[in-house]
Amino acid sequence: MDRPVTVEQYKAAMVLSGAGDALGYRSQLWEFCKSGPAIHKELQELGGLKNIKVQLPSWPVSDDTVLHLATAEGLATDKTDEDLLHEVAARYVEGMKDMDGRQPGLTTCRAVFQLRPGLKGGYRVPYNPRGAGCGAAMRSMCIGLRYPSPAQLSSLVAVAVETGRMTHNHPTGFLGAVASALFASYAAQRRPITTWGLGLINEACPIARKFVQDRGFAVEETERDWSYFCDKWQWYLDQRGISNGEGPVVWPSAYGPAERDKIYKTFSLSGWAGACGHDAPMIALDALLGAGSDWEELMSRAAFHGGDSDSTAVIACCCWGLLYGTEGVPEGNYSNLEYRYRLERCAEQLYALSH
Repeated sequence: MDRPVTVEQYKAAMVLSGAGDALGYRSQLWEFCKSGPAIHKELQELGGLKNIKVQLPSWPVSDDTVLHLATAEGLATDKTDEDLLHEVAARYVEGMKDMDGRQPGLTTCRAVFQLRPGLKGGYRVPYNPRGAGCGAAMRSMCIGLRYPSPAQLSSLVAVAVETGRMTHNHPTGFLGAVASALFASYAAQRRPITTWGLGLINEACPIARKFVQDRGFAVEETERDWSYFCDKWQWYLDQRGISNGEGPVVWPSAYGPAERDKIYKTFSLSGWAGACGHDAPMIALDALLGAGSDWEELMSRAAFHGGDSDSTAVIACCCWGLLYGTEGVPEGNYSNLEYRYRLERCAEQLYALSH
């Protein structure tokens, strides 16, 4: 695991994130199923993960991958500063035309309708006290592919905050974008997974807070609602015994599909596990910690649960692809994935720009 990340692993990250999304979504059937055991039962009836061929029409990607592609293709233009933000905003507007049957979130729909890319400040929307959902987290892993090195952390945070709050202008929402981007960069750096949560709280969040203050936009409201995200993450690290970044990881005595449904709910703000900016990357990290290099175990934990299963899977699978490539992944799970070639092209462009 100490080998430098390759372009093939970048491609695996983008493609497997889409595969995880399509599998966790299952054309709305599994994203909105509230029972992990029921999903696992249906999975077995389909012949298990090895026998699933992820392709249209049964296994489309959801809004998560469409908007992850929008972020990635914006970043791949190599624009910077405000030009980049207008570019990404324009791609979010364009991406919303490709939402038939993909179930975009209401917060995202309302916010993108307010974006005015190209006009002064047109990439910003007003503060949203209800904007804590995972819509920014699920589309931001590629930011970590564009800015993978420790020296680029401030750029990663700046882009994640500003693109995140294009739709989720609330710290619980846009810090989810920071978490997803950060975890992808840590995967590229080969940082031990037990350190990722600590790095989020101690390294990235303070930079994000100062960035918001320095930008001078919605500072008072953001400060008021800031603490929940970091407090909940500290709680999670304490639960897992990794608040020192080392472990050993502490797991519940029983942690199968039924137990995970209950425990993932304790991560959540609303009772729908993985639906917010803090707990979508939290469940993704939990799955990465528990699965190691086992793709089936990763999917069991990240994609097949009674919460926002495509959003947790899209994050986990992107990081997993960076770590392990496509080794051990059934080819049918990704070879005919919708938008596979766009995802691979983005990966190649981001790899070139990041190196």
